[in-house]
Amino acid sequence: QVQLVESGGDLVQAGGSLRLSCAASGSIFTINAMGWYRQAPGKERELVAGITKRGTTNYADSVKGRFTISRDNAKNTVYLQMSSLKPEDTAVYYCAAEGWVGTTILRNPDYWGQGTQVTVSS
Repeated sequence: QVQLVESGGDLVQAGGSLRLSCAASGSIFTINAMGWYRQAPGKERELVAGITKRGTTNYADSVKGRFTISRDNAKNTVYLQMSSLKPEDTAVYYCAAEGWVGTTILRNPDYWGQGTQVTVSS
């Protein structure tokens, strides 16, 4: 089993920045990709960004150029640097991890964190 603990969610004004962190523990050797999903009220959970153990990344089109995902394998931690935040970025952000190694990144997570709230005011 793998445990994921997120931190960094907050209330921020539009145009501001925020950094989320997610620390993994447990059977971390089973993990390849880590990253972030988000779910806004009344909407489905969506993939925001993922990163493999080797550093390959993918992003949702809506966050490209504004969000940057990074990973510290020594600390078993993944980060999401969010800039130029918009009210539509308001959501609960979930850390996710996946053991799959293939052509997709974080499309079917095996593990989830409990979520951290990000609220962007206009």
